[in-house]
Amino acid sequence: MTRAAAPTTPYLSVVVPVYNEHENIEPLLARIDAALADFTRPWELIIVDDGSRDRTAEVLAQAARSHPRLTVLSLRRNYGQTTAMQAGFDHAHGEIIVSMDGDLQNDPADILKLVHAMETTQADIVSGWRKARKDHAIKSNLPSRIANRLITALTGLTLHDLGCSLKAYRRDLLDELHIYGELHRFIPAVAMQYGAKIVEVEVQHHARQFGHSKYGLDKTIRVALDIIQLVFFQKFIQRPLHFFGYAGLCLLLPGCLMLGWLLVLKLFGFDIGGRPMLLGGMMFVLLGMQLLGMGVLGELLTRIYHEPQGRKQYLLKPTRPATR
Repeated sequence: MTRAAAPTTPYLSVVVPVYNEHENIEPLLARIDAALADFTRPWELIIVDDGSRDRTAEVLAQAARSHPRLTVLSLRRNYGQTTAMQAGFDHAHGEIIVSMDGDLQNDPADILKLVHAMETTQADIVSGWRKARKDHAIKSNLPSRIANRLITALTGLTLHDLGCSLKAYRRDLLDELHIYGELHRFIPAVAMQYGAKIVEVEVQHHARQFGHSKYGLDKTIRVALDIIQLVFFQKFIQRPLHFFGYAGLCLLLPGCLMLGWLLVLKLFGFDIGGRPMLLGGMMFVLLGMQLLGMGVLGELLTRIYHEPQGRKQYLLKPTRPATR
């Protein structure tokens, strides 16, 4: 980690994960400096190098010597954007933390727009909405729209652009959140578990000028799996038996009825050994019992997680002074 000590504790932290973006570093720093030139409160910039294989580390090391507000975190290997973003959150000191991409598609001029919206609405998260996106229509826009609609349908969170990295967060909220996989895209949906107040504002979006997009089919698949994880955590993390038990009963009851019917036929002398229903009924019963067992184990794990460590099942809303 390369760090230049800040004279005072920052009010605002800007977190930027980067991977193979050496051409964008200097323009990014210049635009952030220009965007925050008139900001009167102390601020810091944290750039997380996610194991880049180009000249990103070299360019960042040179930039750190001339930018006193810049902190550079260098991960040993490429962990992915979510882990890089979490590393930035862990090392940020500001009361308000703004995250953004390092490819110059997010506009640093919108940083203070998000901060102002957070201060005036007393929101916990202000999410950017790239209303006029400049991405590839099929590779980026289409998967993003599908993911947004799925999240809206499954969680009730009505945001237009969950995938936008340009967001502002309250520090006290991020202290309670830990993100994995591709969940950086869905932090507002994760934050719903904690009763977070979320607002959305329109932000600018630019076409990529340097480097290449990191979005591909493999990431689309990982995002789809993370949506399943997100819905489970939101609705069933404290009652896993309701999820596995319901699925288990949906298999167990038909299986028992099928085997019961075959037992009646057997008692009346019919041959049931070659009937597909026998195999189907046995499979349904076995799978149903396994799911019920998984639900019971999930309940035990939930209690092991909360009780020995004294973890609370609730969070109190922090008291903040009203903004004049």
